[in-house]
Amino acid sequence: MNIASWFSHVYDEAKGNKWYHYFAVFCRITLSIAFIISGIVKIRGERFASGLSVNHPLGRYFEALYYTEYYYTFIGISQLIIALLLLIPRTALLGALMYFPVILNICILTYAVRFEGTRATTFMLLANLYLLCWDYDRIKYCIKYIVSSKQVKENGCSAREKTLSNKFPFLFFGFVVATIAAVIVINLHLYNIRPGNSPEECANGCSGNSNPRACEEFCDCIYNKGKPLRECLDEYNKAKGTNQ
Repeated sequence: MNIASWFSHVYDEAKGNKWYHYFAVFCRITLSIAFIISGIVKIRGERFASGLSVNHPLGRYFEALYYTEYYYTFIGISQLIIALLLLIPRTALLGALMYFPVILNICILTYAVRFEGTRATTFMLLANLYLLCWDYDRIKYCIKYIVSSKQVKENGCSAREKTLSNKFPFLFFGFVVATIAAVIVINLHLYNIRPGNSPEECANGCSGNSNPRACEEFCDCIYNKGKPLRECLDEYNKAKGTNQ
């Protein structure tokens, strides 16, 4: 059995198991709720993540985004539309496809500014990828239909009706738990310093830092002086090297 045949066999088994189906529904609902909350905040013209200081790297981004007027509202409306598409079974695939570039952008943004919410955005991205894999057969059919010069007669874009198995996939959900644990652990050790979500959170992290004084200067650089993250990181590395 080659890799393609093996993947097709595993995929067909997963599509015929109710627990994989339940997990897909869970991912759809969870992702939808996140975008509904975020979208409503923007449509109402309120600041998103208002608890973040404007001197925080991500807080500065959100503050600039807030002042983009109707573009800010447009983002909120788009998020609500995507969330509703995800909630409706017939349009869930379209919702997942539209969700992906948005959450990928958000995930990269949070890592770029060392935001404490990187774990949450990583989980959202992985959940979105699961939904895309869940509808792999429909995506493959639609791509084949678009690029093929001949009309494809089989109705591959529609959901398949079949009797679902009750067998619990211990291996799969064990992998899900292991992935969650790995994301948490990796994020804890990914950066040697983060700005936190507030001056207090940043300062509290200095007690466990290898150079508390350099860490305190970093927090002061971010929240009191309002300098860019890269500049504060450069100063932190210099102070750390000098103090050592």
